[in-house]
Amino acid sequence: MNDRPQQFASDNYAGICPEAWAAMAEANSGSVPAYGEDIWTERAADAFRTLFDTHCEIFFVFNGTAANSLALASLCRSYHSVICASSAHVETDECGAPEFFSNGSKLLVAQSDDGKLTPHAIRALATSRSDIHFPKTRVVTITQPTETGQVYTIAEVQAISAVCRELGLKLHMDGARFAHACASLGCDPADITWRAGVDVLCFGGTKGGMAVGEAVIFFDRALAEDFDYRCKQAGQLASKMRFLAAPWVGVLGSGAWLRNAAHANACARQLAARIEGLPGVRLAFPVEANAVFLQAPEAVLNRLRDRGWRFYGFIGGAARFMFAWDSDPAVVKALADDIAELALIPVYL
Repeated sequence: MNDRPQQFASDNYAGICPEAWAAMAEANSGSVPAYGEDIWTERAADAFRTLFDTHCEIFFVFNGTAANSLALASLCRSYHSVICASSAHVETDECGAPEFFSNGSKLLVAQSDDGKLTPHAIRALATSRSDIHFPKTRVVTITQPTETGQVYTIAEVQAISAVCRELGLKLHMDGARFAHACASLGCDPADITWRAGVDVLCFGGTKGGMAVGEAVIFFDRALAEDFDYRCKQAGQLASKMRFLAAPWVGVLGSGAWLRNAAHANACARQLAARIEGLPGVRLAFPVEANAVFLQAPEAVLNRLRDRGWRFYGFIGGAARFMFAWDSDPAVVKALADDIAELALIPVYL
C-alpha cells in the first residue's frame, strides 16, 4: 500500500512553519555582515533574553548533536564525567560526539525506566568513587522532555539542581523539544530553567518548525567563555548566521514556538485517548508531550505497517509516534481508527 499523506514516525518529517519561513524570507534581503555580526542575530538573542527574562549568552548552531556536545564540552575537561539517564540522547544517539568534543569526558549512565534522572540516582553515581583512577564527576544532563516523552516538573528540576549544587556539579538541559515541555506544564520558560537552577539549555528549533538550528543558552554567563571558539572549531559557526538566527525571530516574536508545541502535544493526546482501552494495546508511557509509545502484538504492528504507516520500534520495543506543528488531526484520526480496527482482529500465533 502507498504511504499515507502524512506520517508520524518523527517530528523531523515536518516542513518549515510559516513564521520561520517568513522571517527567513525577510532576512534574505541585501548585504549584511557575516558570522553573527548582523541585526538578525542580535534580534534573536534579544528575543531569548526577553523570553527567559534574564541576561543570558546565546549561540546558534546547526543541530542538536552539536548543541549538546559542545555545551557539555564547555563544562568539562577530559578527565571529567557527565551523569545522564540510560536512554538519554547524548548516550544513545550522538555517535560518541559528547566524548569526542570534550576530548574524552566519560558519560556515567543511570538506569531509568522512564528516562528521568532522580536526585538519588545522581547522588549514587556522583559519590560512588572519588579516587584518582576514576573520572571526576562534573556535570548532570537531563532531557526535557525525556526520550520517552516524560516531562520534568518544576519541582523535579529544582530537586535535581539542589543535589547538583550540593555536590558541586553543573546542570545542563537537553531541550530538543523544550517548547513541548513548556506547553505541557503551562509554565514560564524561566521556571524550569535558570530559576530552577539550570546552568545551560540547548533549545531545539528543528522539532518546533524550523528548517535547521538550535540555540545554546548559557544562564551562567561565565560558562560561555570561549564558546564561540568551540563553535568555530567544530564547524558550527555559520558564515551567513542571519539564516540560522532569523527563524528564531519569527517563531519567538509571534509565539509560534509555543503554539506549535501545544498543537503537537494535542495530537499526541488525541491518539492516546482514541486507543485507550483497546484489547492487547496499551501506552508504554504516559503521554505528556508530543510522543506516543504504543505496546501492541507484533501482528498488529505488522498489519499497521502493511497499511502504509511508518513508525520506529523504540524503547522496550514500543511503536513510537511523534507529532509536529503541522500534524493533521484528520490523519491522526485515521491512524487511530486503523489501530482500533486492527486491535480487534484476532491474532493467531
